Amino acid sequence: MIEILTPDQIDRARVTGGLVGDILHGIKERVKPGTNLLEIDAWAKDMILGAGAESCYVDYAPSFGRGPFGHYICTAVNDAVLHGRPRDQRVVAGDLLTLDLAIKTSGVAADAAISFTVGGGAHAENDPLITATQQALAAGIEAAQPGARIGDISAAIGDVLTGAGYPVNTEFGGHGIGTTMHQDPHVSNIGRGGRGYRLRPGLMLAIEPWVMVDTDELKVDEDGWTLRSATGCRTAHTEHTVAILESGNEILTRPTR
Repeated sequence: MIEILTPDQIDRARVTGGLVGDILHGIKERVKPGTNLLEIDAWAKDMILGAGAESCYVDYAPSFGRGPFGHYICTAVNDAVLHGRPRDQRVVAGDLLTLDLAIKTSGVAADAAISFTVGGGAHAENDPLITATQQALAAGIEAAQPGARIGDISAAIGDVLTGAGYPVNTEFGGHGIGTTMHQDPHVSNIGRGGRGYRLRPGLMLAIEPWVMVDTDELKVDEDGWTLRSATGCRTAHTEHTVAILESGNEILTRPTR
């Protein structure tokens, strides 16, 4: 289903998106070496429920996962890149941590992800990965204009990622979002311009470049959810929810603070 939202729904999505951004960056500020992934999940639960929002993850049970996800945020460390199920693990300085969050308020969802180095500071292995996903996201958002096509977004993202020397997986990518978290159209992280669905005002997309250092193959963790690089290499993932407007587009998941 490709859903075109009303102006009122887009207004509500702005509120949801701002909350997603605030929660993600609020958690980032609290993470330090020694923080447990289950502690992060508890923080996310408190923030989501305290804001009167609804988790898109707790009861989520798609075909690619093993039963309901059962947690409030995705936490992926180092070689984990997508659908990272929180577990009893403490992060250490230098870990590359990705937080991915989707919630719903007033009937409209928003979804975003950030990657960062635990403990801060420059990191020779992490920084190029994170930068590539951020630059690819910016390029994809720039291409997401009314009248453009999904392939224009995919091509823009893919040009950045392959130009940085990274292989690109096509199994998972961005997606439509609206009154539910995952909708059509699929937004691959590589593609050909001028192809695919034409973007219309009222469409919302979660655009999410992610990369692995030396492979495009994934393996599923024992938890049935967490996706890791097949070679054990490091990974990064950056995501925003974007609304297509008559005048261009708007990033909805920036923090409001």
